[in-house]
Amino acid sequence: MIISEKEQKWAQEVWDRIVPKVSAECDRLGSKIAYIPVNGRYDDKGKEDLPWWTNGFWPGLLWLLFKGTGDAKYRDAARGVEERLDEALAGYEGLHHDVGFMWNSTAVLDFKFTGYAPSRVRALHAANILAGRYNPRGRFIRAWNLDRVGWIIIDCLMNLSILYWASDETKDPRFRYVAMEHADTAIRHLLRPDGSCNHIGILDPDTGDILETPGGQGYAPGSSWTRGQAWAVYGFAISAFHTGERRYLNAARQVAHYFISALYRYAALPGRSFVPPIDFRAPDEPELYDSSAGAIAACGLLLIAELSPEDEGKLYFDAALNILKATEEKFCDWDPSRDSIVQKGAEAYHAKADRLQVPLIYADYFFTEAVLRLLHPDLKAW
Repeated sequence: MIISEKEQKWAQEVWDRIVPKVSAECDRLGSKIAYIPVNGRYDDKGKEDLPWWTNGFWPGLLWLLFKGTGDAKYRDAARGVEERLDEALAGYEGLHHDVGFMWNSTAVLDFKFTGYAPSRVRALHAANILAGRYNPRGRFIRAWNLDRVGWIIIDCLMNLSILYWASDETKDPRFRYVAMEHADTAIRHLLRPDGSCNHIGILDPDTGDILETPGGQGYAPGSSWTRGQAWAVYGFAISAFHTGERRYLNAARQVAHYFISALYRYAALPGRSFVPPIDFRAPDEPELYDSSAGAIAACGLLLIAELSPEDEGKLYFDAALNILKATEEKFCDWDPSRDSIVQKGAEAYHAKADRLQVPLIYADYFFTEAVLRLLHPDLKAW
């Protein structure tokens, strides 16, 4: 997509707000690990739960700032988190399918942006852990641990990027085969005919047959958890980008069409905007947002636009821009004295109050990634 001067000007103005905000956060936080701020300040999530799935997003945000500014302080703080995560990598227990989230946003970005050799080794360790969760009978990467041997979730489509990277880096196709077969299983069992997605699929681990599709983090079974739809928009697009396979782009477009249609209907309601609710099929009241879903979807829509012919790509590009502009207008806090940028996120529809309508570090990460991609379309973080 060719970005107009007006759109570039808007993105540059937002970037110019992001930089001082994250700079102040970096000075306060350094290599501590952000998640949800309390009273305007991040605690260190790494002290509480080092293998937590979101622990790569603060350093990932710092790598985006390093990429956009060249300032070494972001590199140094991000690498400090990466080194802290070595303990989680070595400990192994507590890690699950989200090692992609954790080390794509840390070690892979470090190696891509700087060529730092230890980061390559860390990322390959993480890729091997993820590939080791592959079930060859069911053709899927199992989610979580404990007794969930047949579980898959839509989120895992994002984790596949570290497998594609590992295949490219090692010239070993095994990682790519695992990623593609999991994506194919997600199309078969998580993608619904109308373009919406199940969050969770429970499969028979011996056959891969679908047994159940629980509600997961959405409103109820059969509903439409918006962050899950966003993971699918971006996740299928990532597989399309890395493989060139048309079926993944078709899946990404199918979910994107559903997402855009549902979001535009929602935005037409009185007092609403292009910032999505937590679940497209939840009751209108209470009014509950998930700004992180919008930011993730915007990144995916920009990638789909890039992979589409110019006349088709405009639909996805315009939707992404509508989401980003609404998010900036309604839910961004630009005060450098307070931690977090994007407000009104939600862990899940039925989350406790302290995890509902709060800032989430991954909303900041994906919002920043989308804005930076508007300025640098060649940026490929995943």
